[in-house]
Amino acid sequence: MITTEFQQAVQEAERIVMFSHVGPDGDALGSLTAMGQLLIGQGKQVTMVVDSPIAPRFSYLPLIEAVQAKLDANAIFDLIITVDCGDELRMGKPFERLKNKPPIINIDQHITNTNFGAINWVEPTATSTAEMLYDLFVALNVELTTAMATSLLTGVVTDTLGFRTPNVTAKTLKISGALMDAGAELALITMQTLNLQPLATARLWQIGLDRMKFEDGLIWSAISHEERARVGHKSDSSSGLVNFLADVDRAAMGVVLLEMDDGTVRVGFRCRPPYDVSVLAMEFGGGGHPQAAGCTMEGPLAKAEFMLVDRCKEVIAQQTLANENGRSPQTGIRHTYEA
Repeated sequence: MITTEFQQAVQEAERIVMFSHVGPDGDALGSLTAMGQLLIGQGKQVTMVVDSPIAPRFSYLPLIEAVQAKLDANAIFDLIITVDCGDELRMGKPFERLKNKPPIINIDQHITNTNFGAINWVEPTATSTAEMLYDLFVALNVELTTAMATSLLTGVVTDTLGFRTPNVTAKTLKISGALMDAGAELALITMQTLNLQPLATARLWQIGLDRMKFEDGLIWSAISHEERARVGHKSDSSSGLVNFLADVDRAAMGVVLLEMDDGTVRVGFRCRPPYDVSVLAMEFGGGGHPQAAGCTMEGPLAKAEFMLVDRCKEVIAQQTLANENGRSPQTGIRHTYEA
């Protein structure tokens, strides 16, 4: 817990800019808006930045309309706070182009976090960054409003896939109960974040399932920029397709490659214990969790697919052998990390 360091850094800052990762999921946006509410309540000048479009299903989140995609490179801030972001690259171009970078408070739960901040609070055992922020708010004696609780519960619900990931504990459920007591609506959050999907997502899945391949424990699909454009898919994530593939009972790992407008390839990895995809993501310059990770590769799509598929098969074989030689296989559902 960074309660003292956090309090001191925030107290000394007037202008604070906050970042989360590109392709923001519910934990990124929930944590960002919850922290934004806390800081605004303390009279701070707060700027919230995410270098990606925000899905309409998150429109119910308090302060979401204040989250911006661009930032003046010459802007002056006293402090940076990052939430749910494993490394500096994941903050995108607004952070990269910021000429005057003040100290960073890094709050995150990805096991691959690079500890890039002046102050680092990284808890890989937490279900979500939102769960960590709840602990921080309690330690700060913050009176939770309905709006804060809505943001925090959004992070918990989405990062646990509705309380179905292996790292969910009794503490997670107690925190969620406290957030509901504060006014957060679980049914609304679940419907908005986990159930509702735009038509373009269904059409993307149609393409992805048609392209699906399965070999040596790996199930994967590669979707081109032209195919995404044809169905109107604008997100830089697979919108849950990689989760679906990884749930196939014969698969050790699921992978989806999406070609972006600029020719780069966004990759989402998923698996179930005892397999670990974070090592693959890190090898290709990305990061995430053991059962859910992502990276960005250079195109063209066919080249990225060729490189990735061979390496994934090698890792599956290595991890299968290691598990057979003494590790007890576990069961569980992957932890979500949209890539």
